[in-house]
Amino acid sequence: MIREFRCDFHVHTCLSPCADLDMYPRAVVSMALARRLDIIAICDHNASENIPYVIKCAEGTGLTVFPGMEVTSSEEVHVLALFDRLENLGPLQDLVYRHLPGKNDEDAFGCQAVVNEHDEVEGLSERLLIGATGLPLERIVGEIHALGGLAVAAHIDRESFGILGQLGFIPEGLPLDALEVTRRLGLAGARRRYPELARFAFIESSDSHIITDIGTGVTRVLMEAPLLSELKLALEKKDGRRILE
Repeated sequence: MIREFRCDFHVHTCLSPCADLDMYPRAVVSMALARRLDIIAICDHNASENIPYVIKCAEGTGLTVFPGMEVTSSEEVHVLALFDRLENLGPLQDLVYRHLPGKNDEDAFGCQAVVNEHDEVEGLSERLLIGATGLPLERIVGEIHALGGLAVAAHIDRESFGILGQLGFIPEGLPLDALEVTRRLGLAGARRRYPELARFAFIESSDSHIITDIGTGVTRVLMEAPLLSELKLALEKKDGRRILE
């Protein structure tokens, strides 16, 4: 039976250098439940090591966790990669790391902590996760689709790292599954501001970097089950599935 799911498809953890250290897996899940979310997607910057621990924390709670990543293209555009299984995300992570130069400066960019489901620090990533990969936007989108994922242009209404702010346009033929807007603009505001983008599905997310921001940007989705395949149908407005705007 089709029902409404409350979703936040852009949540960071303490692995992202710009996120607070209190964004550890158990705290993220607790706040998502407190905000009555049905689905969250963990999308750290160019990294995914905390996702298995978030999934473990969510077991038995009724919260579904989509494995994801916020990939930075060579054009410095942020793209959300959403998956339903960790094994599908793995090859994308390998590709990103092969094309991600540099080493993190903790004093300049922040700590990058891998924290398990017991709130224990497993280690610190030394990669420059805040940096841009050497992968062009078109290839990132293609790789996401080849692995069975959904590709979403992140926070298009923000000047920094949004596809419109960086490029000034969405390349013709780029097969994005959706465009994300911030909670400040919202879905209704996005439709008014971007009438030329009416062909795209829109989602609203929190892009939370602090714990209290989780669930402040929500996409309400009509679908049968908390599955990526169902979300794809909703983005395409098929079989009664759709995004509630």
